[in-house]
Amino acid sequence: MLKPGDAAPAFTLASESDADVTLERYLGKKVVLYFYPRDDTSGCTTEACGFRDNWEAVTRAGAVVLGVSPDSVASHRKFKAKYDLPFTLLADPDHGVAEAYGVWGEKSMYGKKYHGIFRTTFVIDERGAILTVFERVKPKEHAGEVLAALKG
Repeated sequence: MLKPGDAAPAFTLASESDADVTLERYLGKKVVLYFYPRDDTSGCTTEACGFRDNWEAVTRAGAVVLGVSPDSVASHRKFKAKYDLPFTLLADPDHGVAEAYGVWGEKSMYGKKYHGIFRTTFVIDERGAILTVFERVKPKEHAGEVLAALKG
């Protein structure tokens, strides 16, 4: 797992609009890079809507939000439209970026083991270094925690 002070791994991923997005594009701004398991599930929707509902405060703090999951571009497009999300969603279907950030691994639900994303958020500074890492995110309170870190 990456920690504060580490350089954020570079990436290029397709967005919900099919445009390639790179982390480098956001140098000079703070980036809230949040990894979530799946579009349109209860926890992921709560988390995304928290960022949506706090969007003005996030932008006033000089930050952008990028959501990353293994879902497809088409899935992201539907999710973004359904909940009127004002930020970019990135498709990581081969989970290469999730692996680079250390948030892909074995999980367990109801006794079944599978691989997936650990809900984690990285706040990245204007130079591309990690400022804060939020692990084991609680979707309902998360946007407030991120805003506090951006202001802090």
